[in-house]
Amino acid sequence: MSAVLSSGAAMDRRVAVPRRYGLFALAFVAALAVMLLLVRWWPRGVPVAKADVEIAAAKPGVFRDVVVGRALAQPLQSVLLDASEDGRVEQVLVKDGARVEAGQLLVVLSSTQRAQELMARSSEAAQQLANFSTLRAAWMQAQAVLRRSLTEGESELGRARRLHQRNQELAATGFLSPSALEDSADRLSLAERLVAQQQLDGRGELAVREQSVQAMQRAVTDLNRRLDAMRAASEGLAVRAPVGGRVTGLTLQVGESVRSGTRIARLDSLGRFKLELRLDEFHLGRVREGLAALLTHEGREHQLRVARIDPQVKDGRFSIELSFDGDPPPLQVGQGLDVRLTLGEAKPALLLPDRGFYADTGGAWAFVLDADGRHAPRRPLQLGRRADGVVEVLGGLQPGEQVVVSPYRAFVGASALDLH
Repeated sequence: MSAVLSSGAAMDRRVAVPRRYGLFALAFVAALAVMLLLVRWWPRGVPVAKADVEIAAAKPGVFRDVVVGRALAQPLQSVLLDASEDGRVEQVLVKDGARVEAGQLLVVLSSTQRAQELMARSSEAAQQLANFSTLRAAWMQAQAVLRRSLTEGESELGRARRLHQRNQELAATGFLSPSALEDSADRLSLAERLVAQQQLDGRGELAVREQSVQAMQRAVTDLNRRLDAMRAASEGLAVRAPVGGRVTGLTLQVGESVRSGTRIARLDSLGRFKLELRLDEFHLGRVREGLAALLTHEGREHQLRVARIDPQVKDGRFSIELSFDGDPPPLQVGQGLDVRLTLGEAKPALLLPDRGFYADTGGAWAFVLDADGRHAPRRPLQLGRRADGVVEVLGGLQPGEQVVVSPYRAFVGASALDLH
């Protein structure tokens, strides 16, 4: 009996095992079906409302290689005025923004140290000048003494020569002895030697004195030159306008101390302007000096040229300087003006609006809508030049295809967008 029961239990176990596996198989199949349905109906990209994005179509058109930017009016020329010496502000004679003429006194500074140094140098120069005058007077006196001695010596020589000539005549007639004639000849020879020695000694003494005078004169000249430089430096404490113009940035107050090199003010040219335009660094390789630009101001057009390029990029932008071909319009420093800069010739091209998507992708890809307009997968693009609010499409798009052109910051990592 027990054997029969044991056999029946074993058979129940053999039947239960396959039945359990069958239930597992049914559950797996059901789960797979649900997953397939989810995959079939689940959105294929990031869901985005059409109202939240900007969509534009790629359209054929004429690419005008023109950049429109906001330029600032700046004075054509500016002169910077810096303090050349340490000092204290004694007077401020003009106000910031005032028009001044060349040579007009703007600010007066004072320096106690500079004044004391100038007084000491002036006293030294005066003493040296007095010494030079004394030395020069001694030189001139020595010249006078020499001239007097030479005159006396030459006079004695003349008398000795005349006496010897008379003695020769007397000796020839026998009225003078030979010894007396010899004495006369000796006196003449002595007088000649004395005159020659006086001339030689006088020239040597005068040459030494002249060298001393010239050395003293050079010293005085050098001292006067240094004194003039100090006076010029002291006069530099009186700041004058080197050119005519408008004073800008003058903020000094009476009693204020300034250091050497401190910016005092700037002088801007009057009625002469240039424009400073900042451009996206994308255009850095394409901008060159001499390119034409156009300004429309109060209904009149004014031609400009690129005069200078500053290649330093800051915050993704660089600066260029534009000069007017003719007379500039009446402007104010810092006034903003819309300028059209021509970079190249107009050519037919496929165009997209230049919007925020370019900054987020670098123009390498974009979300392009399918034919149904509800799905926008990510697609690589080849974009070219940007100008006048549009970007040139070189590849990756067909005319009429629609592209999400608004910024991609919220879904830059997505592979597609689902629009609803």
